[in-house]
Amino acid sequence: MSRTVFCRKYQKDMEGLSFPPMPGAKGQDIFDNISKQAWEEWQNEQTMLINEKHLSLIDPNTRKYIQAQMEHFFNNEPYDKAEGYVPPEK
Repeated sequence: MSRTVFCRKYQKDMEGLSFPPMPGAKGQDIFDNISKQAWEEWQNEQTMLINEKHLSLIDPNTRKYIQAQMEHFFNNEPYDKAEGYVPPEK
């Protein structure tokens, strides 16, 4: 049986994650307040940012940048997008 959370991004009750996606308070906050759909959408956005901007997750500044963009995404604020990305035609 899936759990339901009030999603911060979509402002409605939606299916939640099965477990916190990262350790600590930030992981618990996401687990409690972000839907599975919003998390999956963020994962796609994050992957595009890392790939298109050639980011290295070894760099602590890059990790801070990704965290900040994640917060903007979940709070429906403007966030950096991968420039020049063209989705594949179906």
